[in-house]
Amino acid sequence: MKQERTPIMLAKNITKVYPGTTALKDVDFEVFPGCVNVLVGENGAGKSTLMKILAGIEKPTKGEIFLEGKKITLHNTREASDLGVSIIHQELNMFPDMKVSDNMFAGNEISRFGVVDRREQYKKAREVLERLQQDIDPGEIMRNLRVGQQQVVEIAKTMLQKELKVLIMDEPTSSLSQAEVEVLFKLIEDLKAQGIAIIYISHRLEEVIRIGDVITILRDGERVANANISDIDIHWIIEQMVGHTKLSIEKPPYKGEKQELLKVENFCLPRLCGGYTVDHVSFTLHKGEVLGIYGLMGAGRTELVESLMGLHPESSGNIVLDGEPITKPSVCDQIARGMVIVPEDRQKDGLVQTMSIADNATLTSIPRFTHNGVIDKQASRNAVDVVVEEMQVKVADVRHLITSLSGGNQQKVVIGKCVMAKPKVFIMDEPSRGIDVGAKTDIFRLMRGFAADGMGVIFVGSELKELISVCDRILVMSNGLLTADLSGDEITEDALVKASAAALKTGKSA
Repeated sequence: MKQERTPIMLAKNITKVYPGTTALKDVDFEVFPGCVNVLVGENGAGKSTLMKILAGIEKPTKGEIFLEGKKITLHNTREASDLGVSIIHQELNMFPDMKVSDNMFAGNEISRFGVVDRREQYKKAREVLERLQQDIDPGEIMRNLRVGQQQVVEIAKTMLQKELKVLIMDEPTSSLSQAEVEVLFKLIEDLKAQGIAIIYISHRLEEVIRIGDVITILRDGERVANANISDIDIHWIIEQMVGHTKLSIEKPPYKGEKQELLKVENFCLPRLCGGYTVDHVSFTLHKGEVLGIYGLMGAGRTELVESLMGLHPESSGNIVLDGEPITKPSVCDQIARGMVIVPEDRQKDGLVQTMSIADNATLTSIPRFTHNGVIDKQASRNAVDVVVEEMQVKVADVRHLITSLSGGNQQKVVIGKCVMAKPKVFIMDEPSRGIDVGAKTDIFRLMRGFAADGMGVIFVGSELKELISVCDRILVMSNGLLTADLSGDEITEDALVKASAAALKTGKSA
């Protein structure tokens, strides 16, 4: 980025005050055309709040916004879109029961004589998806797509906008496979060449260094640093974000076999079109162990743990939990037996958006506080306060809506909700998705703490370094099959990558 360039968008002295907290304090933010303008900071630093203000979702308590040198006042996203400013949200914003093409044109439908022209919408949606090199059927229902594919559709939707000037990407790669990330980066380069300004928020600092041109760092609602990417490195970014550079996890040496807590044999989940999404998988989990499950998108990792929780009744196989055989698991029964899950999509599956922080935290443990059909609110509130303190949730008042929290703190509430159920087996599916380096460290330390307390922890993840740093053993899945069970010195990035492609290379089919 050339410093002499004039910003296409400028935010000056932006302040945003919510009841009980100040999210932004006199923040300045420059957005340069034809550049990737990176914005980073820990969860709760104010990144998403600033982006919502620039996209017309929120109004600042104080401050001014300029676009191409003219002061603008945004009342909603439609006004922002008309001016050429679009946003791709971190948490997916979609209509799950509508088709892909209908989602892409929602609010901007193509019509003829007052009737929506779905054939034309399908055609244009197909063109954009092909440009993104994605084999996604525009006629498919959104809820049938995996999270990564849904993220691609969100990105494709912005490409339909005319006169795009500023594109805000809030954690756009959090759910994408490496191949999809490469496609996105190529698209970003194309957009830069057209002079479009990209505002890029990511907790994946390697991506920031690779794709960014200029970086702005927020801490506790204030701007603390600004630099050209070419002049800095990852250690500098972390130090500006959190005040130090080392975020280590203490992992005790793996001691081998311990007391068996969970045994899974010949577990299968059939596909509607034939074959298996989970193909005769067998493994064990021991008390005090953190067991990783790694695999590429579509490997069957999430489907496996969801099936163990009883979310897919069509699944089959043998489960033994703490000595108790289970034939047909259901979610309620599994929670009662001591198995809980932090789902991959915390917004859709882990939280109720219209409920308070406290009410969300007690969802799995209501029977503990219920006597003769009446909930003991004081006992419930006391338990919530303890969990909030243990999880180190940054919150002004637990009576506030869950949506008032940052992504990392929402994830801690989901984990706290599971802790309140007093589990034996704790499943975490992509628990670090979309959260900052500090919050990740907190969550990984919690995992090790749960294991130290005698729980068995299953960590489903796609980040190799995270899995290696936290897990005692790592299972690898590929195309529905279990292709490796690694421990100790066997756990290397090379071994994990090779195993993740093993089923494909040998021609085996799920």
